Amino acid sequence: MKVSEALKTRITCRAFLDKQVPEATVRQILEEAKYAPSGGNLQPWHAYAITGDRLKEFLAIIAEKQKANPFGDGDTEYDIYPKGLTDPYKARRFKCGEDMYATIGVPREDKEGRMKQFMRNFNFFDAPVAMFFAIDRQMGLGQWSDLGMFIQSLMLVAREHGLHTAPQEAWAIWHKTVSEFLGMPEELMLFCGLGLGYMDESAPINHLRTDRAPLEEFATLSGF
Repeated sequence: MKVSEALKTRITCRAFLDKQVPEATVRQILEEAKYAPSGGNLQPWHAYAITGDRLKEFLAIIAEKQKANPFGDGDTEYDIYPKGLTDPYKARRFKCGEDMYATIGVPREDKEGRMKQFMRNFNFFDAPVAMFFAIDRQMGLGQWSDLGMFIQSLMLVAREHGLHTAPQEAWAIWHKTVSEFLGMPEELMLFCGLGLGYMDESAPINHLRTDRAPLEEFATLSGF
Protein backbone atom coordinates (compact mmCIF):
# COMPACT_ATOMS: atom_id res chain seq x y z
CA MET A 1 0.00 0.00 0.00
CA LYS A 2 1.32 3.44 -0.94
CA VAL A 3 1.59 6.12 1.73
CA SER A 4 -0.92 8.25 -0.18
CA GLU A 5 -3.43 5.38 -0.16
CA ALA A 6 -2.92 4.82 3.55
CA LEU A 7 -3.59 8.52 4.18
CA LYS A 8 -6.76 8.58 2.11
CA THR A 9 -8.18 5.35 3.55
CA ARG A 10 -7.34 6.07 7.20
CA ILE A 11 -10.45 7.05 9.13
CA THR A 12 -11.45 7.13 12.76
CA CYS A 13 -13.02 3.69 12.95
CA ARG A 14 -15.97 3.67 15.35
CA ALA A 15 -17.04 0.03 14.96
CA PHE A 16 -14.58 -2.87 15.01
CA LEU A 17 -14.99 -6.56 14.28
CA ASP A 18 -14.60 -9.19 16.99
CA LYS A 19 -11.35 -10.41 15.46
CA GLN A 20 -8.08 -10.58 17.34
CA VAL A 21 -4.88 -8.88 16.20
CA PRO A 22 -1.78 -11.05 16.69
CA GLU A 23 0.84 -9.80 19.14
CA ALA A 24 3.46 -10.10 16.41
CA THR A 25 1.49 -7.64 14.26
CA VAL A 26 1.18 -5.10 17.09
CA ARG A 27 4.90 -5.39 17.78
CA GLN A 28 5.74 -4.91 14.10
CA ILE A 29 3.52 -1.82 13.84
CA LEU A 30 5.26 -0.27 16.84
CA GLU A 31 8.68 -1.22 15.50
CA GLU A 32 7.95 0.43 12.16
CA ALA A 33 6.33 3.54 13.66
CA LYS A 34 9.41 4.25 15.80
CA TYR A 35 11.13 5.64 12.71
CA ALA A 36 8.90 8.72 12.93
CA PRO A 37 10.92 11.97 13.06
CA SER A 38 11.56 13.91 16.23
CA GLY A 39 13.56 17.06 16.92
CA GLY A 40 17.03 16.17 18.18
CA ASN A 41 15.99 12.52 17.91
CA LEU A 42 14.46 12.78 21.39
CA GLN A 43 11.82 10.17 20.52
CA PRO A 44 9.57 11.55 23.30
CA TRP A 45 6.76 9.01 22.89
CA HIS A 46 5.69 6.30 25.31
CA ALA A 47 3.22 3.66 24.14
CA TYR A 48 1.17 1.04 25.98
CA ALA A 49 -0.85 -1.74 24.32
CA ILE A 50 -3.31 -4.07 26.05
CA THR A 51 -5.68 -6.77 24.87
CA GLY A 52 -7.48 -9.92 26.01
CA ASP A 53 -8.27 -10.39 29.70
CA ARG A 54 -6.11 -7.41 30.64
CA LEU A 55 -8.24 -5.14 28.45
CA LYS A 56 -11.46 -6.65 29.82
CA GLU A 57 -10.23 -5.94 33.35
CA PHE A 58 -9.51 -2.32 32.48
CA LEU A 59 -12.85 -1.76 30.74
CA ALA A 60 -14.68 -3.25 33.72
CA ILE A 61 -13.00 -0.70 35.98
CA ILE A 62 -14.03 2.14 33.68
CA ALA A 63 -17.62 0.86 33.43
CA GLU A 64 -17.91 0.70 37.22
CA LYS A 65 -16.47 4.19 37.69
CA GLN A 66 -18.77 5.62 35.02
CA LYS A 67 -21.80 4.85 37.21
CA ALA A 68 -20.78 7.60 39.62
CA ASN A 69 -18.54 9.70 37.37
CA PRO A 70 -19.70 9.52 33.72
CA PHE A 71 -17.32 12.34 32.77
CA GLY A 72 -14.17 10.79 34.11
CA ASP A 73 -11.64 11.65 36.78
CA GLY A 74 -12.17 15.39 36.54
CA ASP A 75 -10.35 18.02 34.53
CA THR A 76 -8.05 16.90 31.76
CA GLU A 77 -4.37 17.79 32.08
CA TYR A 78 -4.46 19.73 28.82
CA ASP A 79 -7.11 21.47 26.72
CA ILE A 80 -8.33 19.01 24.11
CA TYR A 81 -9.71 21.97 22.14
CA PRO A 82 -8.73 25.63 22.60
CA LYS A 83 -11.09 27.74 24.66
CA GLY A 84 -13.00 30.28 22.54
CA LEU A 85 -12.37 28.37 19.31
CA THR A 86 -13.20 30.54 16.28
CA ASP A 87 -14.13 29.82 12.67
CA PRO A 88 -13.25 28.13 10.42
CA TYR A 89 -12.11 25.63 13.08
CA LYS A 90 -15.28 25.84 15.16
CA ALA A 91 -17.45 25.29 12.09
CA ARG A 92 -15.37 22.30 10.98
CA ARG A 93 -15.67 20.67 14.39
CA PHE A 94 -19.44 21.26 14.46
CA LYS A 95 -19.95 19.79 10.99
CA CYS A 96 -17.81 16.76 11.80
CA GLY A 97 -20.02 15.98 14.78
CA GLU A 98 -23.26 16.54 12.88
CA ASP A 99 -22.12 14.36 9.97
CA MET A 100 -21.05 11.57 12.32
CA TYR A 101 -24.33 11.46 14.25
CA ALA A 102 -26.26 11.61 10.97
CA THR A 103 -24.73 8.27 9.92
CA ILE A 104 -26.45 6.59 12.89
CA GLY A 105 -29.65 8.64 12.78
CA VAL A 106 -29.13 10.54 16.03
CA PRO A 107 -30.43 14.14 15.77
CA ARG A 108 -29.06 17.00 17.88
CA GLU A 109 -32.08 16.99 20.18
CA ASP A 110 -31.53 13.33 21.08
CA LYS A 111 -29.22 14.01 24.02
CA GLU A 112 -29.49 10.46 25.33
CA GLY A 113 -28.56 8.99 21.96
CA ARG A 114 -25.57 11.29 21.65
CA MET A 115 -24.37 10.48 25.13
CA LYS A 116 -24.71 6.75 24.40
CA GLN A 117 -22.52 7.12 21.33
CA PHE A 118 -20.00 9.26 23.23
CA MET A 119 -19.71 6.57 25.88
CA ARG A 120 -18.69 4.05 23.21
CA ASN A 121 -15.35 5.84 23.22
CA PHE A 122 -14.69 4.15 26.52
CA ASN A 123 -14.86 0.61 25.22
CA PHE A 124 -12.69 1.59 22.24
CA PHE A 125 -15.63 0.96 19.92
CA ASP A 126 -15.07 -2.77 20.58
CA ALA A 127 -11.52 -2.73 19.23
CA PRO A 128 -9.59 -5.85 20.31
CA VAL A 129 -6.43 -3.86 21.07
CA ALA A 130 -6.29 -0.70 23.15
CA MET A 131 -3.31 1.62 23.04
CA PHE A 132 -2.36 4.63 25.12
CA PHE A 133 0.24 7.29 24.40
CA ALA A 134 2.01 9.46 26.93
CA ILE A 135 4.74 12.08 27.01
CA ASP A 136 7.22 13.18 29.66
CA ARG A 137 6.02 16.30 31.48
CA GLN A 138 9.33 18.08 30.88
CA MET A 139 8.64 18.14 27.14
CA GLY A 140 7.43 21.24 25.29
CA LEU A 141 5.22 22.01 22.31
CA GLY A 142 7.77 20.75 19.81
CA GLN A 143 7.88 17.33 21.43
CA TRP A 144 4.07 17.14 21.51
CA SER A 145 4.28 17.59 17.75
CA ASP A 146 6.78 14.74 17.60
CA LEU A 147 4.39 12.53 19.57
CA GLY A 148 1.66 13.35 17.04
CA MET A 149 3.94 12.35 14.17
CA PHE A 150 4.65 9.04 15.90
CA ILE A 151 0.94 8.31 16.34
CA GLN A 152 0.24 9.31 12.72
CA SER A 153 3.02 6.99 11.57
CA LEU A 154 1.53 4.17 13.62
CA MET A 155 -1.90 4.69 12.10
CA LEU A 156 -0.51 4.64 8.56
CA VAL A 157 1.50 1.49 9.23
CA ALA A 158 -1.66 -0.09 10.64
CA ARG A 159 -3.38 0.53 7.31
CA GLU A 160 -0.53 -1.27 5.55
CA HIS A 161 -1.37 -4.28 7.73
CA GLY A 162 -5.06 -4.09 6.77
CA LEU A 163 -6.04 -2.63 10.12
CA HIS A 164 -7.88 0.50 11.21
CA THR A 165 -7.54 2.79 14.19
CA ALA A 166 -9.56 5.14 16.36
CA PRO A 167 -7.40 7.85 17.95
CA GLN A 168 -9.25 9.15 21.03
CA GLU A 169 -8.29 12.25 22.97
CA ALA A 170 -11.48 11.59 24.96
CA TRP A 171 -9.44 9.24 27.15
CA ALA A 172 -7.77 12.30 28.65
CA ILE A 173 -10.75 12.63 31.03
CA TRP A 174 -9.73 9.30 32.58
CA HIS A 175 -6.04 10.16 32.91
CA LYS A 176 -5.80 9.22 36.61
CA THR A 177 -7.44 5.82 36.16
CA VAL A 178 -5.46 5.02 33.02
CA SER A 179 -2.16 6.04 34.61
CA GLU A 180 -2.83 3.98 37.73
CA PHE A 181 -3.92 0.88 35.80
CA LEU A 182 -0.93 0.98 33.48
CA GLY A 183 1.53 1.82 36.25
CA MET A 184 2.70 4.92 34.41
CA PRO A 185 5.42 6.84 36.27
CA GLU A 186 4.40 10.26 37.59
CA GLU A 187 6.58 12.10 35.10
CA LEU A 188 4.44 10.86 32.20
CA MET A 189 1.29 12.64 31.05
CA LEU A 190 -1.41 10.74 29.19
CA PHE A 191 -2.18 12.21 25.78
CA CYS A 192 -4.72 9.88 24.20
CA GLY A 193 -5.99 6.39 23.68
CA LEU A 194 -6.35 4.51 20.41
CA GLY A 195 -8.35 1.49 19.32
CA LEU A 196 -6.70 -0.90 16.88
CA GLY A 197 -8.33 -3.70 14.94
CA TYR A 198 -10.29 -4.75 11.88
CA MET A 199 -13.00 -2.36 10.74
CA ASP A 200 -16.64 -3.44 10.54
CA GLU A 201 -17.30 -2.39 6.95
CA SER A 202 -21.06 -2.86 7.38
CA ALA A 203 -21.40 -0.34 10.24
CA PRO A 204 -23.03 2.89 8.95
CA ILE A 205 -20.86 5.07 11.20
CA ASN A 206 -17.77 3.81 9.37
CA HIS A 207 -19.13 5.22 6.11
CA LEU A 208 -18.35 8.75 7.29
CA ARG A 209 -15.65 10.56 5.36
CA THR A 210 -14.92 13.97 6.82
CA ASP A 211 -14.38 17.01 4.62
CA ARG A 212 -11.00 18.46 3.79
CA ALA A 213 -10.41 22.12 2.95
CA PRO A 214 -9.25 22.93 -0.60
CA LEU A 215 -5.55 23.57 -1.09
CA GLU A 216 -6.11 27.30 -1.58
CA GLU A 217 -7.58 27.57 1.90
CA PHE A 218 -4.54 26.37 3.81
CA ALA A 219 -1.49 26.60 1.54
CA THR A 220 0.47 29.48 0.02
CA LEU A 221 2.87 28.73 -2.83
CA SER A 222 5.24 31.27 -4.35
CA GLY A 223 8.27 31.33 -6.62
CA PHE A 224 7.23 28.32 -8.67
